[in-house]
Amino acid sequence: MNKNDTTAVLSPISEQADETEASSQPANALLQAKATDKTAPEKKRSGRLTENKRIKIFCGSSNRALCEEICKFVGVPLGETRLQRFSDGEVHFQLLENVRGADVFLVQPTCYPVDQHLVELLIMMDALKRASAGRITVVIPYYGYARQDRKDRPRVAITSKLVADLLTTAGANRALLVDLHAAQIQGFFNIPVDHLFASPVLVSYFRELNLPNLTVVSPDAGGVERARFFAKKLDVPLAIVDKRRTDINITEVMNVIGDVEGRTCLILDDIIDTAGTLVKTADALLEQGAEKVYACATHPVLSGPAVERIASSRLEQVIVTNTIPLREDATKVEKIKVLSIAGLLGRAIESIHMETSVSTLFN
Repeated sequence: MNKNDTTAVLSPISEQADETEASSQPANALLQAKATDKTAPEKKRSGRLTENKRIKIFCGSSNRALCEEICKFVGVPLGETRLQRFSDGEVHFQLLENVRGADVFLVQPTCYPVDQHLVELLIMMDALKRASAGRITVVIPYYGYARQDRKDRPRVAITSKLVADLLTTAGANRALLVDLHAAQIQGFFNIPVDHLFASPVLVSYFRELNLPNLTVVSPDAGGVERARFFAKKLDVPLAIVDKRRTDINITEVMNVIGDVEGRTCLILDDIIDTAGTLVKTADALLEQGAEKVYACATHPVLSGPAVERIASSRLEQVIVTNTIPLREDATKVEKIKVLSIAGLLGRAIESIHMETSVSTLFN
């Protein structure tokens, strides 16, 4: 491999090796003890054989900053790995520490470039499986290909099911996901799935913001359930924007269902992709008499002209989480604010490792 044609991602140094086991008692002394006292308790096995299973956290290259935050929250060092690419882009991955029997959590959102990060994730899981990891939990803050979850047109693929099959085949024993585009995607997996929502983090922020005359707005019919839950937590009214999608990434807002006149509106969605829907929804609300419009979403995909659209829009503020790292130009836009979900994911990882309930994190 040419040194100039590869890039490496190295993690922190692993923990020191365990101490050597204490030597066993001499054979003649053990036989003498058994002869004199048949009721003597059985000697305990080595501590190394009875210790609780280890927890290890590894990450790929898509969102290292989030994984480091999670490790800091959980109090576990980031696993040591080597991730390189050949000159043709082929991935080479190596674990640099022992994971035999360990409870492993692999953090990797499949964000842009989606295909590259997905293949990277599959290769890392294969390495963990072949290294005899006790259990592999794949932590995917952003689940790529989730929007193609049904056959809405003739002769199209259901990619969200395909990705679920790939993850399971590669070696995942469990999946931890955040704000799926459609909750029923959980049913595509043949392994246990924990589906988290970023709403506790977002609700907490808007409670502190204490916006007057607030109304939560769903930008389409598919997001009504999500928006209703959010509105209930904030104890505010709900409105819906009826939209018609004319083509991929192209939408046309039709009308607003609900009273928004003189109100502060909060548009809630799971993904902001090209921001076309978001900006048109904001314009429709303002035309219906809304005073101010805010927006929030879990996954800031922000592809194409999204950043420019948000910067030039009439939106007051756009709040997102760090499931996906922001594009460099997006970090310079004052309207875009990022909230961290590292604590939410960290608590979920602790619950899964300790075999306790994850449902308490929904509150």
